[in-house]
Amino acid sequence: MSGAVQAGPGESGGIRFDRVLGFTVASRNVRGRMVRLGPVLDTILTAHDYPPALRHVLAEALVLGALMGALLKSDDSQLTLQAQTESGAVDLLVCDYRAGELRGYARHDPAALARLGNNPGLEAMFGPGYLAITFDMGDTGQRYQGIVPLEGNSLAAACESYFRQSEQIPTMIRVAVRSTPGGCVAAGMLVQHLPESEEGGERLHVQMDHPDWEHVAALGGSIRHDELLDQDLTMEDLAWRLFHEEQEVRVSPGPDLVRGCRCTAEYYRSVLERFPEEERVHMRDDAGQISVDCAFCSRVFRIDL
Repeated sequence: MSGAVQAGPGESGGIRFDRVLGFTVASRNVRGRMVRLGPVLDTILTAHDYPPALRHVLAEALVLGALMGALLKSDDSQLTLQAQTESGAVDLLVCDYRAGELRGYARHDPAALARLGNNPGLEAMFGPGYLAITFDMGDTGQRYQGIVPLEGNSLAAACESYFRQSEQIPTMIRVAVRSTPGGCVAAGMLVQHLPESEEGGERLHVQMDHPDWEHVAALGGSIRHDELLDQDLTMEDLAWRLFHEEQEVRVSPGPDLVRGCRCTAEYYRSVLERFPEEERVHMRDDAGQISVDCAFCSRVFRIDL
């Protein structure tokens, strides 16, 4: 793998938060990603006054977006996660990843969510719903989408179902979120089995009960939430701790992560100019401007055409 280095005990991983680490265990045909979010996560979450339970779920979604988005090879490609329902206290949650840029937003009924108590589960918040996972491939222009039910205790479990059902790739995902008086931090790990094919190959013929996968899943499954969030333990050290018995663990630094809301007045102006003039007349306020509210960053753009 280009630019990879062998991980060993005590190696430094650079910045502790807002970065992605890729790793492979070649002898087991395994690839993985790790991510830790700190200031970027806080910037996204504080754009709206989310209650604690919803902050937790959106933080989990942003970790998942970074983990799966970092699998993309092209900087022009995008990964989008969208959880949607018609009857839940939370009726929409969306986040996306493109070339290290993360953004996310959740829409909810504050009164309905408050009635659920302090620690409602995923099903209680969303009700019957689905999770759509979309890969827009910038290099080919193709789009791949899988839809799975919002079932289980976490969004991570739903993402595992997606890879198992739609991609037929054995996948294990672990996510940890911690809220503190100083802000919110989150971290995650994704591990996948790619037997008889190099990373990035075409359709893979996999066995969910492959002995190599069972071995790696047992090692990866031993990771604890406090390890994922431990600021004194670099992600390189964590990969080494989990798989140090293997012949080689190769790591490659991924992109640094930033909040990537792509809203601009110029973009919204170009969109509005596509509407017929008679429709734009009805959109204008008394000052002759059109207000556009970006849900991702909680900014209002006043466009004067």
